[in-house]
Amino acid sequence: MIRNIYKALILILFFPSFYVFSEQGTAVAAERKKATGFLYGAGISVNKEIYKGYNTRTMPLPLFGYQGENLSVFGPFINYKLLDANRFTLSAKLAPRLQGFDESDSAIFKGMRKRKSSFDAGIGIDYQKNDWKIVLTSMFDALNRSNGFEIKSTIGHVFRYGPIFFEPSISLSFLDKSHVDYYYGVSKDEVNQNRGAYLGHSGVNKSLGLSIATPIFFAGYTRLNLEYTWFDKSITESPLVENNSSLQLLFVFTKNF
Repeated sequence: MIRNIYKALILILFFPSFYVFSEQGTAVAAERKKATGFLYGAGISVNKEIYKGYNTRTMPLPLFGYQGENLSVFGPFINYKLLDANRFTLSAKLAPRLQGFDESDSAIFKGMRKRKSSFDAGIGIDYQKNDWKIVLTSMFDALNRSNGFEIKSTIGHVFRYGPIFFEPSISLSFLDKSHVDYYYGVSKDEVNQNRGAYLGHSGVNKSLGLSIATPIFFAGYTRLNLEYTWFDKSITESPLVENNSSLQLLFVFTKNF
């Protein structure tokens, strides 16, 4: 339970804040560009896991972070802008890989070895024009837990209605064989009557997202993120998995010191 709360805490620290304050080149970024320095706030996370025996988790969480001109640090998430030219931005990234499980998380994991969280390192390339943005990231397991990597591409567009910003987006995420096998595979010595052996292979997940943001409340910044993900059959065919899709909701309010 404590481990799951820690994972959700790190997620809420990173996802909404980093997305809001990163250099986006959109109308949202223009509103927030001057808001550098330390920030604080609160949020709530609602997430449905796809593993068998996991329930929807709802957690109220605190929020802290820092945004500089080139350096962004939100807990263990670090982003450093290396190059910004001709609508392209190149950044170095470090982020925890908040996946994994142990036997206490669900009955389906009884008798299995623990799958550990890790840290990913890599680069990201952003292309920005007007209110459009295309992002490509390549991240690898820096701690050699899964020895895997992920390549993700996202395209989004911001629509502004007065002080309210709407940003729909679509994403494709390629996960290599090592990553999928580590987090969703079942080795021969882990087989029992409830799960057969499973060797994971590479796959592509697809996501639709929607972000709604506004600076009008309490001299801070309010943001709601919704993301619906469809998982590749290389993941959903695992005997550890019972759902082929999941919905995540993140709601946060932040304010600069």
